[in-house]
Amino acid sequence: MKQNYLVLAFYSFNAIENPNQEVKRWKRDLADLDVTGRIYLSEEGVNAQMSILASEAEAFREWLYTAPHFQGVEVKVTPHHEHVYPKMTVKYREQLAALDKKVDMAKTGKHVSPEEWKAMLEQKDPDTVVLDVRNDYEWDVGHFKGARRPDFKTFREFPDGVKKLKQELDPKKNRIMMYCTGGIRCELYSCLLKDEGFDEVYQLDGGVINYGNEVGEEHWKGKLFVFDDRLVAPLTPEGEESQEMIGKCAHCSVETDSYINCANMDCNDLFLSCVECMDTFKGCCSAECAKAPRRRESTPTEHPKPFRKLEHEKKVQLNQKA
Repeated sequence: MKQNYLVLAFYSFNAIENPNQEVKRWKRDLADLDVTGRIYLSEEGVNAQMSILASEAEAFREWLYTAPHFQGVEVKVTPHHEHVYPKMTVKYREQLAALDKKVDMAKTGKHVSPEEWKAMLEQKDPDTVVLDVRNDYEWDVGHFKGARRPDFKTFREFPDGVKKLKQELDPKKNRIMMYCTGGIRCELYSCLLKDEGFDEVYQLDGGVINYGNEVGEEHWKGKLFVFDDRLVAPLTPEGEESQEMIGKCAHCSVETDSYINCANMDCNDLFLSCVECMDTFKGCCSAECAKAPRRRESTPTEHPKPFRKLEHEKKVQLNQKA
């Protein structure tokens, strides 16, 4: 399948003096490009995930670097055969990553390159802990071998998780190797670990995406959860067919990497489901939800895209039915 598009991911904590003005600039200058995605801008900087026509990517990169606060930003690139976002969204957001807590960005962990990370994994001793700082459902479809499974479902739960970790580990003895998808969560979470007294904190530079691009699949198990229409993607383009499947259907436990949101609009829980169980349970996470009146139509398929917002008329019909 021809890869006509590029999926781009990047972030920066270089301060932006007038982020609302920057939002207007992005909307204006991206209007003529074949691009979709989610761009969040704040006084802190930018957090961006987008897909763009491959032939327009270099022009966008040149445009990006014209602003002083974006010069040198590392853009992670993954080829794909279509857009992975339904539309282009550019907006102001007070927090680049939802944490509900101010952190001292001068305390970030030590950045290690993918090659250094690989070497550290191979030389890891019993006092070194590999910490996955994503959500639990992300771990379920792919993770570094030996990494701890997160016990939280949202970014905002991490501060409490750090306090629990401190009770279990010795901050002066245990080394922390932490990773996330693209690197931005580690920037914030490593500061919280430092605040709790952990002396040695290492973070994978550029996250798992960068590791896959630079090193490949070694020491990785499964695939990678991503926050776009793909939901689950291979760590490398070459791994589309070869990478093992470790996720399990929530209903029957058969191996699958197909994530869906429960079709019951009053539940909407994200879960793994094989195609057969999607059909049996009408796209729902339980038999109870399958009987719910406010249930969206679900078409069983191997890799379903996330539900789109319902048209107003359809939503009214479902509410009346309820």
